[in-house]
Amino acid sequence: MIRLLLVFAAMLAIACGGARSAKLDLATVNQAQFTAGEPKEVDPTLLKAQILLDRARFSPGLIDGRLSENFAKAVGAFQQANGLRSDGKLTAETWSKLTATSAAPVLVTYEVTRKDLRGPFTRRIPARMERMARLRRLAYRSAREKLAERFHVSEQLLRTLNPGVGFRPGKTLIVPDVGRGDPPAAVAGIEVDKGARLVRVLDAYGKWLAVYP
Repeated sequence: MIRLLLVFAAMLAIACGGARSAKLDLATVNQAQFTAGEPKEVDPTLLKAQILLDRARFSPGLIDGRLSENFAKAVGAFQQANGLRSDGKLTAETWSKLTATSAAPVLVTYEVTRKDLRGPFTRRIPARMERMARLRRLAYRSAREKLAERFHVSEQLLRTLNPGVGFRPGKTLIVPDVGRGDPPAAVAGIEVDKGARLVRVLDAYGKWLAVYP
């Protein structure tokens, strides 16, 4: 009996996880609102926050819709730059400031081109640096990896956002809009914080123009 209950619980967890992932469509993420708590799975609100941070030049690292150390660092840097308590947690106040930075949709559609699928690709990349050095080129492994890199997103999330969509010319994908607009006009300095593992770009007034983990 106990074994049956455990099997049922596992199946229910898998079903719930699948349902949550299925909600990562264009409308759900673009219309996501702040909710308290720390989700363990991929979350529309976290995904929207990551894209907005990236767009505001506070890079959260790889966009995957999950909580991470890099995400907390980016949130903390954004909070400090905006006079908020810098605890690295996505609060209602931080969310309000973050969503005020841009009103444009965070997810958009993109049509795959022949250029996107053009190689050359390096299908197999060895783990050891010594063997990497012997490669003719260190290129992307595939067109999917190339597109994921372009939109700052994990390959897994790219697949989740586009279930069953083939990566062929003319196909329409749902992707993050990480367009940052024009680069800062004046960069006065760059700070490297080894302790926090952050790189900060500052203007002439000491204001942070960008933060990268």
